[in-house]
Amino acid sequence: MTEVSRRALLGGAMVSRLLAARPKGYLVETAIHLFAQDQKRFPYHPNATYRPAPLPLESYAAFVRESKLDHTVIVHSEVYQDDHRYLEYCFEHEPSPGFFKGTCLFDPIDPKTPGRMRDLARKLPDRIVGIRIHEMHDRNTPSTTTGPMRDRDMRSAGMRNTWRAVHDLGLLVQMQSIPCYAPQVAALASDFRDMPVLIDHLGLPSRGTAAEYEDVVKLARLSRVYMKVSSLNTVPNVKPLVRRLYDAFGPDRLIWGGYGMSMPAFEKATALIDQVFDFAPESDRAKIRGLNAMRVFRFQRS
Repeated sequence: MTEVSRRALLGGAMVSRLLAARPKGYLVETAIHLFAQDQKRFPYHPNATYRPAPLPLESYAAFVRESKLDHTVIVHSEVYQDDHRYLEYCFEHEPSPGFFKGTCLFDPIDPKTPGRMRDLARKLPDRIVGIRIHEMHDRNTPSTTTGPMRDRDMRSAGMRNTWRAVHDLGLLVQMQSIPCYAPQVAALASDFRDMPVLIDHLGLPSRGTAAEYEDVVKLARLSRVYMKVSSLNTVPNVKPLVRRLYDAFGPDRLIWGGYGMSMPAFEKATALIDQVFDFAPESDRAKIRGLNAMRVFRFQRS
């Protein structure tokens, strides 16, 4: 075999492997944080809740081209708090036109937040899909009023005003909250029933009791509440939980998050979807892999 034919054979095998690894249909990433390499231009906020190593756009764009992802929703990270400059940079340098959308982060009890969200959404039309709200403090600890923009009082007038503003702007609320706050999420979601609410990371079952997690599952009774299927590695024996959420929310309200940033991670993620949803027909798995996200985040379908 000549060197040229050997290379052609290897190249063809690699292409076949990659095509086989990518399922048919839309694939949308909904659980990615990106962190700038140039931290002088895009510094972490003084109130950053953690300080990760860079995960820059340039590296992610190379992975996107290799994996053939259709779209990505950048989850604006707490490391930047309400500084959205790197999110804007990602929009300006995206892998293809219209590839990215993103969440924003503002203090949900600040009376200025409704106006700031409106201004950002107008500055970045059809890019900002919602606000992410964090409610992670233990049940018996007080809500915060200052400092990092998390753990604010879910029952406050300021929080309600922010939810109303999100509703009026046609955006969604993305909740990263531990199970004991599910009743408070339900109370707000009930008052804004036509606004999508996305629950992060399976509702974080490992951060609450079984009784508290029952309230997370009950959120499925509200027709515009969606569950993000992500962070499966935090749950031992996750398949029964996935089946329970599938039965509660249905295949139209489950959204996958977590395709990774490398081809090995991508192949592992796509295989995991088939593994944990092996009871579901392929048409339902296609919804979970990306079709539901295309609809909820209003990406244009080709």
